[in-house]
Amino acid sequence: MKHLPGKPHELPGNRQSFQAYQARHFSYRVEGSVALVSLNRPERKNPLTFDSYAELRDLFRNLVYAEDIKAVVLTGEGGNFCSGGDVHDIIGPLTQLDMPGLLTFTRMTGDVIKAMRACPQMVVAAIDGICAGAGALLALGSDMRLGTARSKTAFLFTRVGLAGCDMGACAMLPRMIGQGRATELLATGRAMGGEEAERWGFFNRLCEPDALQGEALKLAQDLASGPTFAHAMTKKMLQQEWNMGVDEAIEAEAQAQAICMATNDFHRAYHAFVAKQKPVFEGD
Repeated sequence: MKHLPGKPHELPGNRQSFQAYQARHFSYRVEGSVALVSLNRPERKNPLTFDSYAELRDLFRNLVYAEDIKAVVLTGEGGNFCSGGDVHDIIGPLTQLDMPGLLTFTRMTGDVIKAMRACPQMVVAAIDGICAGAGALLALGSDMRLGTARSKTAFLFTRVGLAGCDMGACAMLPRMIGQGRATELLATGRAMGGEEAERWGFFNRLCEPDALQGEALKLAQDLASGPTFAHAMTKKMLQQEWNMGVDEAIEAEAQAQAICMATNDFHRAYHAFVAKQKPVFEGD
Protein backbone atom coordinates (compact mmCIF):
# COMPACT_ATOMS: atom_id res chain seq x y z
CA MET A 1 0.00 0.00 0.00
CA LYS A 2 1.29 3.45 -0.89
CA HIS A 3 1.98 5.73 2.07
CA LEU A 4 0.34 9.12 1.62
CA PRO A 5 2.15 12.15 3.03
CA GLY A 6 1.09 12.83 6.59
CA LYS A 7 -0.85 9.55 6.82
CA PRO A 8 -0.01 6.39 8.78
CA HIS A 9 -0.20 2.93 7.25
CA GLU A 10 -3.60 1.55 8.26
CA LEU A 11 -3.77 -1.91 9.79
CA PRO A 12 -6.81 -4.02 10.73
CA GLY A 13 -8.80 -3.03 13.82
CA ASN A 14 -7.79 0.67 13.74
CA ARG A 15 -4.17 -0.26 14.49
CA GLN A 16 -1.73 1.86 12.51
CA SER A 17 1.95 1.70 11.65
CA PHE A 18 3.84 4.94 12.12
CA GLN A 19 7.23 3.64 10.98
CA ALA A 20 6.65 5.16 7.53
CA TYR A 21 4.66 8.24 8.55
CA GLN A 22 5.54 11.18 6.29
CA ALA A 23 5.20 14.52 8.08
CA ARG A 24 4.49 17.68 6.14
CA HIS A 25 5.12 20.45 8.64
CA PHE A 26 7.90 19.11 10.87
CA SER A 27 10.61 16.47 10.74
CA TYR A 28 9.65 12.90 11.68
CA ARG A 29 11.77 9.80 11.91
CA VAL A 30 11.75 6.57 13.87
CA GLU A 31 14.60 4.85 15.69
CA GLY A 32 13.52 1.39 16.79
CA SER A 33 10.17 2.04 18.43
CA VAL A 34 10.84 5.71 19.31
CA ALA A 35 9.42 8.49 17.13
CA LEU A 36 11.51 11.68 16.92
CA VAL A 37 9.41 14.74 16.14
CA SER A 38 11.48 17.84 15.39
CA LEU A 39 10.22 21.32 14.62
CA ASN A 40 12.29 22.27 11.60
CA ARG A 41 12.18 25.97 10.80
CA PRO A 42 15.51 26.84 12.45
CA GLU A 43 15.91 30.13 10.59
CA ARG A 44 12.91 31.43 12.61
CA LYS A 45 13.63 29.48 15.81
CA ASN A 46 11.04 26.85 14.86
CA PRO A 47 7.76 28.78 15.16
CA LEU A 48 4.41 27.05 14.89
CA THR A 49 1.94 27.67 12.06
CA PHE A 50 -1.74 26.83 11.65
CA ASP A 51 -0.67 23.77 9.67
CA SER A 52 1.97 22.51 12.11
CA TYR A 53 -0.44 22.92 15.04
CA ALA A 54 -3.04 20.86 13.21
CA GLU A 55 -0.60 18.17 12.14
CA LEU A 56 0.82 17.82 15.66
CA ARG A 57 -2.73 17.47 16.99
CA ASP A 58 -3.55 14.78 14.44
CA LEU A 59 -0.28 12.91 14.93
CA PHE A 60 -0.64 12.66 18.71
CA ARG A 61 -4.31 11.73 18.39
CA ASN A 62 -3.46 8.89 16.02
CA LEU A 63 -0.59 7.60 18.17
CA VAL A 64 -3.31 6.01 20.31
CA TYR A 65 -3.47 3.38 17.55
CA ALA A 66 0.28 3.11 16.89
CA GLU A 67 1.43 -0.22 18.27
CA ASP A 68 4.89 0.15 16.74
CA ILE A 69 5.67 3.46 18.49
CA LYS A 70 6.42 3.08 22.20
CA ALA A 71 7.77 6.55 23.10
CA VAL A 72 8.23 9.98 21.52
CA VAL A 73 11.00 12.59 21.57
CA LEU A 74 9.86 16.14 20.81
CA THR A 75 12.56 18.66 19.95
CA GLY A 76 13.57 21.53 17.65
CA GLU A 77 16.36 22.06 15.16
CA GLY A 78 19.15 24.63 15.00
CA GLY A 79 19.81 25.04 18.72
CA ASN A 80 16.28 26.15 19.68
CA PHE A 81 13.13 24.34 20.72
CA CYS A 82 10.24 26.57 19.60
CA SER A 83 9.63 30.32 19.54
CA GLY A 84 5.83 29.98 19.72
CA GLY A 85 3.24 31.01 17.17
CA ASP A 86 4.68 32.50 13.99
CA VAL A 87 4.17 36.28 14.07
CA HIS A 88 3.47 36.53 10.34
CA ASP A 89 1.66 33.23 9.73
CA ILE A 90 -0.47 33.21 12.91
CA ILE A 91 -0.41 36.38 14.98
CA GLY A 92 -1.13 38.73 12.09
CA PRO A 93 -4.07 36.71 10.71
CA LEU A 94 -5.55 36.35 14.22
CA THR A 95 -6.03 40.12 14.42
CA GLN A 96 -8.43 39.82 11.46
CA LEU A 97 -10.64 37.04 12.86
CA ASP A 98 -14.03 37.41 14.54
CA MET A 99 -14.78 35.82 17.92
CA PRO A 100 -15.98 32.45 16.54
CA GLY A 101 -12.84 32.23 14.43
CA LEU A 102 -10.61 33.10 17.39
CA LEU A 103 -12.30 30.49 19.57
CA THR A 104 -11.87 27.85 16.87
CA PHE A 105 -8.14 28.62 16.84
CA THR A 106 -7.65 28.59 20.63
CA ARG A 107 -9.57 25.34 20.94
CA MET A 108 -7.42 23.80 18.22
CA THR A 109 -4.18 24.75 19.99
CA GLY A 110 -5.51 23.33 23.24
CA ASP A 111 -6.37 20.13 21.40
CA VAL A 112 -2.65 19.65 20.70
CA ILE A 113 -1.97 19.44 24.44
CA LYS A 114 -5.02 17.23 25.00
CA ALA A 115 -3.74 14.84 22.34
CA MET A 116 -0.25 14.76 23.87
CA ARG A 117 -1.71 14.01 27.29
CA ALA A 118 -4.08 11.35 25.93
CA CYS A 119 -1.63 9.36 23.80
CA PRO A 120 -0.30 6.29 25.65
CA GLN A 121 3.34 6.91 24.72
CA MET A 122 5.57 8.84 27.09
CA VAL A 123 6.64 12.09 25.44
CA VAL A 124 10.16 13.35 26.24
CA ALA A 125 10.86 16.98 25.29
CA ALA A 126 14.48 17.90 24.51
CA ILE A 127 14.74 21.65 25.04
CA ASP A 128 17.63 23.86 24.00
CA GLY A 129 17.71 27.60 23.34
CA ILE A 130 14.40 29.41 22.97
CA CYS A 131 11.28 27.73 24.36
CA ALA A 132 8.62 30.41 24.31
CA GLY A 133 4.87 30.96 24.13
CA ALA A 134 3.14 27.94 22.63
CA GLY A 135 6.56 26.25 22.53
CA ALA A 136 6.67 26.43 26.33
CA LEU A 137 3.26 24.75 26.38
CA LEU A 138 4.49 21.92 24.14
CA ALA A 139 7.27 21.42 26.67
CA LEU A 140 4.83 21.62 29.58
CA GLY A 141 2.45 19.16 27.92
CA SER A 142 5.23 16.57 27.56
CA ASP A 143 5.70 13.90 30.21
CA MET A 144 9.37 14.66 30.86
CA ARG A 145 11.70 17.48 29.92
CA LEU A 146 15.46 17.48 29.41
CA GLY A 147 16.99 20.92 29.03
CA THR A 148 20.27 22.80 28.75
CA ALA A 149 21.75 25.52 30.92
CA ARG A 150 21.51 27.99 28.04
CA SER A 151 17.80 27.36 27.40
CA LYS A 152 15.27 30.11 28.06
CA THR A 153 11.64 29.19 28.72
CA ALA A 154 9.07 31.99 28.66
CA PHE A 155 5.28 31.99 28.90
CA LEU A 156 5.19 35.38 27.25
CA PHE A 157 1.49 35.77 26.50
CA THR A 158 1.13 38.88 28.67
CA ARG A 159 3.89 40.51 26.62
CA VAL A 160 1.46 40.62 23.69
CA GLY A 161 -1.59 41.65 25.71
CA LEU A 162 -2.97 38.16 26.34
CA ALA A 163 -3.69 36.23 29.54
CA GLY A 164 -1.25 33.63 30.78
CA CYS A 165 -4.03 31.03 30.77
CA ASP A 166 -3.27 29.43 27.40
CA MET A 167 -3.44 25.77 26.37
CA GLY A 168 -3.76 24.56 29.97
CA ALA A 169 -0.88 26.57 31.47
CA CYS A 170 -2.81 27.60 34.59
CA ALA A 171 -3.67 23.97 35.34
CA MET A 172 -0.33 22.32 34.57
CA LEU A 173 2.39 24.79 35.53
CA PRO A 174 1.39 25.31 39.20
CA ARG A 175 1.33 21.54 39.69
CA MET A 176 4.85 21.33 38.34
CA ILE A 177 6.65 24.28 39.93
CA GLY A 178 4.20 25.62 42.53
CA GLN A 179 1.50 28.27 42.52
CA GLY A 180 3.66 31.29 43.38
CA ARG A 181 6.36 30.53 40.85
CA ALA A 182 3.80 29.75 38.15
CA THR A 183 1.98 33.00 38.87
CA GLU A 184 5.21 34.95 38.47
CA LEU A 185 6.10 33.37 35.14
CA LEU A 186 2.59 33.59 33.70
CA ALA A 187 2.01 37.19 34.86
CA THR A 188 5.38 38.69 33.95
CA GLY A 189 6.27 36.66 30.87
CA ARG A 190 9.92 36.68 31.92
CA ALA A 191 12.29 33.98 30.72
CA MET A 192 13.25 31.14 33.04
CA GLY A 193 16.86 30.05 32.57
CA GLY A 194 17.89 26.43 32.34
CA GLU A 195 19.43 26.10 35.78
CA GLU A 196 16.44 27.82 37.36
CA ALA A 197 14.09 25.55 35.41
CA GLU A 198 15.86 22.48 36.73
CA ARG A 199 15.90 23.84 40.28
CA TRP A 200 12.18 24.56 40.13
CA GLY A 201 11.34 21.10 38.75
CA PHE A 202 10.41 22.13 35.21
CA PHE A 203 13.35 20.19 33.77
CA ASN A 204 14.01 16.64 34.91
CA ARG A 205 17.69 17.30 34.35
CA LEU A 206 20.15 19.41 32.37
CA CYS A 207 22.33 18.12 29.56
CA GLU A 208 25.13 19.56 27.49
CA PRO A 209 23.71 20.96 24.24
CA ASP A 210 25.63 18.50 22.05
CA ALA A 211 24.40 15.57 24.15
CA LEU A 212 20.80 16.70 24.62
CA GLN A 213 19.07 14.84 21.79
CA GLY A 214 21.10 11.69 22.41
CA GLU A 215 20.18 11.65 26.09
CA ALA A 216 16.52 12.30 25.29
CA LEU A 217 16.58 9.44 22.79
CA LYS A 218 18.22 7.12 25.31
CA LEU A 219 15.60 7.98 27.93
CA ALA A 220 12.83 7.36 25.40
CA GLN A 221 14.41 4.08 24.32
CA ASP A 222 14.66 2.96 27.95
CA LEU A 223 10.96 3.73 28.36
CA ALA A 224 10.14 1.97 25.09
CA SER A 225 11.94 -1.19 26.23
CA GLY A 226 10.02 -1.22 29.51
CA PRO A 227 6.48 -2.38 30.31
CA THR A 228 4.80 0.08 27.96
CA PHE A 229 1.25 -0.94 28.87
CA ALA A 230 2.09 -0.14 32.49
CA HIS A 231 3.76 3.12 31.46
CA ALA A 232 0.60 4.10 29.60
CA MET A 233 -1.44 3.29 32.69
CA THR A 234 0.88 5.41 34.84
CA LYS A 235 0.51 8.32 32.43
CA LYS A 236 -3.27 7.96 32.38
CA MET A 237 -3.52 7.89 36.17
CA LEU A 238 -1.22 10.89 36.59
CA GLN A 239 -3.63 12.79 34.34
CA GLN A 240 -6.86 11.37 35.70
CA GLU A 241 -6.11 11.78 39.40
CA TRP A 242 -5.77 15.57 39.20
CA ASN A 243 -9.52 15.79 39.77
CA MET A 244 -9.85 13.07 42.40
CA GLY A 245 -9.83 13.00 46.16
CA VAL A 246 -7.38 10.66 47.89
CA ASP A 247 -9.95 7.93 48.49
CA GLU A 248 -11.04 8.01 44.84
CA ALA A 249 -7.41 7.94 43.72
CA ILE A 250 -6.60 4.92 45.89
CA GLU A 251 -9.56 3.01 44.42
CA ALA A 252 -8.66 4.05 40.87
CA GLU A 253 -5.07 2.90 41.39
CA ALA A 254 -6.27 -0.41 42.83
CA GLN A 255 -8.23 -1.02 39.63
CA ALA A 256 -5.35 0.15 37.42
CA GLN A 257 -2.82 -2.06 39.20
CA ALA A 258 -5.11 -5.09 39.05
CA ILE A 259 -5.38 -4.61 35.28
CA CYS A 260 -1.58 -4.46 35.00
CA MET A 261 -1.26 -7.63 37.09
CA ALA A 262 -3.22 -9.44 34.37
CA THR A 263 -0.69 -8.51 31.66
CA ASN A 264 1.93 -10.83 30.22
CA ASP A 265 4.67 -8.36 31.14
CA PHE A 266 3.87 -8.80 34.83
CA HIS A 267 4.22 -12.55 34.46
CA ARG A 268 7.42 -12.14 32.46
CA ALA A 269 8.89 -10.01 35.23
CA TYR A 270 8.05 -12.63 37.85
CA HIS A 271 9.54 -15.52 35.91
CA ALA A 272 12.65 -13.49 35.10
CA PHE A 273 13.08 -12.64 38.79
CA VAL A 274 12.79 -16.31 39.76
CA ALA A 275 15.36 -17.21 37.09
CA LYS A 276 17.59 -14.31 38.19
CA GLN A 277 17.37 -12.77 34.75
CA LYS A 278 16.47 -9.33 33.42
CA PRO A 279 12.89 -9.25 32.14
CA VAL A 280 12.26 -8.58 28.47
CA PHE A 281 9.02 -6.64 28.23
CA GLU A 282 6.79 -6.73 25.15
CA GLY A 283 4.06 -4.28 26.12
CA ASP A 284 1.20 -6.78 26.40
